[in-house]
Parts: sequence; structure tokens; C-alpha cells
Amino acid sequence: MSPRLVRTLLAALLLPGLWGGAGCAGGPRALMPTPTIFQEVEAAAAIFAAVPPARREPAQDLLFITNRAPATDGPLPYGERRSMSLAFGSAQVLMRPGLTWEALTQLSQSGERSPRVSLELGPVREVGRFPEEPYRLNMTPAGVVRDAAMLAAHRQARDDLRTEVRRRLQAAPSGKVILYVHGFNETLASAAYTAAELCHFFGRTHLCAFFTWPASSTGNLLTSFTQTTESAQFSVGHLRQTIRALAQIPEVEGIHLLAHSRGAALLLSALRELHIEAIAAGQAPAEAFKIEQVVLMSADIDAEVASQQILIFGSDPDMLTRWDRPVLPELFRGRLTVYTSPQDRALLVSRTLFRSGNRIGQLTPEQIRPSFIDLFDRFGRMDLVVYEGRRTDFFGHSSFTSNPRVSADLVELIRNGSAPDDPARNLISTGPISWGFPQEVR
Repeated sequence: MSPRLVRTLLAALLLPGLWGGAGCAGGPRALMPTPTIFQEVEAAAAIFAAVPPARREPAQDLLFITNRAPATDGPLPYGERRSMSLAFGSAQVLMRPGLTWEALTQLSQSGERSPRVSLELGPVREVGRFPEEPYRLNMTPAGVVRDAAMLAAHRQARDDLRTEVRRRLQAAPSGKVILYVHGFNETLASAAYTAAELCHFFGRTHLCAFFTWPASSTGNLLTSFTQTTESAQFSVGHLRQTIRALAQIPEVEGIHLLAHSRGAALLLSALRELHIEAIAAGQAPAEAFKIEQVVLMSADIDAEVASQQILIFGSDPDMLTRWDRPVLPELFRGRLTVYTSPQDRALLVSRTLFRSGNRIGQLTPEQIRPSFIDLFDRFGRMDLVVYEGRRTDFFGHSSFTSNPRVSADLVELIRNGSAPDDPARNLISTGPISWGFPQEVR
């Protein structure tokens, strides 16, 4: 993109309310375009036939976990302010207008929908909340100890979360959790919509959850982006706590982690801390936290920063003081998949603001250092999937939902855990760790 266009974008985005659109309010939003796999009659029929009878209704009841403060006014129950306590509950996403399950499945297989399917936020109910931080400490003759009442309140909230997750798992045949982490310019409603539409096309067999943090969705670009960046840093500990709490529930068989935009930076930071925690205890992170697929979509994080987060112990052997095995610990059971697009205009703005060399979500194989490619290749199960076709949303920043071919690949990855060379994903190898889409489907 030319420098002139960058300046034009930056100038325009400084105007309040122009940046984003759908994420700025709690109003309805159209269901994402149909992934190409659902436009194949037999494949779609098989996926929808596997949906449990109890889940064959248009509305979806999602588990939300948030460190947004409750809103005192406005259309949504949680706003942009930060909360010093972690809450969880139920968020319903309705699919309008008044559809039956049969009508929804038919429309979900159509490339051109009539009528349009709209997502609308239904009732949101808080089920539990952890105590406000920092937890109280008491001085004793022996030293500082945790306050017994605070510990009891924490354990009660943890048990309430476990009860809620167990209840939901009874209707989730896979026994696995999908946890979606949103990015910049998102509200509780827009995050719920994305989680709901993804889980709908994943086949509704998982426990579907989303972590919503106090990203800014108001004001001009600079003030909003600055607030969001620091709120992401603020949220690292709460996301870490969320993943750990889910993993410690025996009935949870595995956790798929999906993150978009600035949420990818948040997720990598939380995973880094969890990896340190597990390795310090002599455990492999993959098993300690039951991490399955890790998917970064249009990741808004500097490429060099991300590489440091991902391979935290690769160049720091002194860190593995409690690891007595000759092989390095596994970070996840599945794959680390990074979806990128060089046409992503939102990341171009971010790159300009941060004076960043490359954002992960814009990378092409040619922009990755050969030493990094070699390292990732040797480590294994790390894939860069590059979409180089035309933009299917205004900024080209949401191809994982706006582009039917990209979303179909994501569906195959999450539903079946297919490697990128599996014919079902129909990708083309472009390097040791990189893959692209055939020209005819861009």
C-alpha cells in the first residue's frame, strides 16, 4: 500500500466512530458467509446430522468469561472499563428472524441467503465472580499469609465455574472447549457473535466459550488503540487464570484456543506465562493445560515479539531447571496455526503506529528469517497459512469469517485436526512451514 494511502487511512481513522463498525454496539449483525465446505451437500448434511438433538435450535447459549466492569448505562451489561475481578456466565446469541432448526441448516448451506440470517444478543446472565483483586494478605508471627476468607471466596467461585462447565459438557459430545479471544474494537456482543457463528459451523459439538476483555470500541483510533493495548496487557493474568481453571476440570478433555487481532498478542502472553508455570513444575504445558489447537487469526503483534513468545525456552536452556528429560516439553497437543493476509489494511495501520517491521497477521514466507523457518520446521506442528486473494471485508482483517474458503479451512482444522497437507484442506505448500490457497478459490 502506498504511503499516501496510509496517511489517508490514518487521517480518516482519527475521526471518532469510523474505525470498526459492527463491533461498536450491541445491535444485530449478519451471520458470516457460508464456508465452502457447507456448500457441498453431503459434507454439510454429515456435519449437521452430528449435532446433538438438544442443540438443534437456532439460539446458542455460550459461556462467557470477562474482566470487563459491569456497565452502569448503555445497551450492554459490560462495558470498556477494567474490572479487578473475573466474572463468568451465560450469553445467548439468537439467530433471526424466527427460524426453525431446519430453516437455519438450509440457509447455512447457501452461498446466497434469503432471508438474511441476523445474530442478536439475547439474555446475558452472570453466574459467578471471583473476589476483587488484590486478594487480602495478613501478617502473622511466621510471616505473610493469605486471608482465609479470601481463599474461601476464591475456591467457591472456582467451584461454581466448574459446576457451570460440567453442566455444559453434558451436552457437548466432544468433551472439548473452544475458547475464543477477540481483538481491538470489540464489545461483549460482537465477541459473542463471532464465537457463536464459528461454533455453529464447527458443528456445535464443543463447549463454546469466549473470553471478553475491556478492548475499546469508542473514540478515535489513537486513543482507542492506546487504551486497548494497555487493557490487553492488563488482561494477561485473567486469561491465564481462565485457561488454567478450565484445564483443571477433569471432565474437560482438551481446549482449542482461537484468537483474533490484538487478542492474539494477549493469548501469546498468557500462554508464555502458563508455559513458564508448567515447566517450572516439571510438567509439559500441553498436558498440564490440555492445549489442543492454537489458532492466531490476523494477529496484531510484531513478528519478532511473537517469535520470542512462542519459543520461550528454545534459546534459554537454563530455564529448564526442573526438566530432566532429553526432549523438550510439548507446548500443545495439536498445531499452532497462523492465518495471515498481506492485504490486511488494519495491520498496516498498526504497523505504522508501532513502527513495527512486520505484523504476524501480514506475514508471507519471504518475510520470515531463514533461521526462524528452520527452527519452526524442526520444532514441528507450526503452520503459516497465507491468504493472498482479494479482501472480503473492508479492512481485510477478518478473513477467517468473511472469506468462505479461509473459514472452511478453519472448520476442517478444528473439527478434524487435519494437518495442512491433508487433501481435505486443499492447501498448497509454499515452504517448509507455509501454505497457501489454490488460485481458483481465492
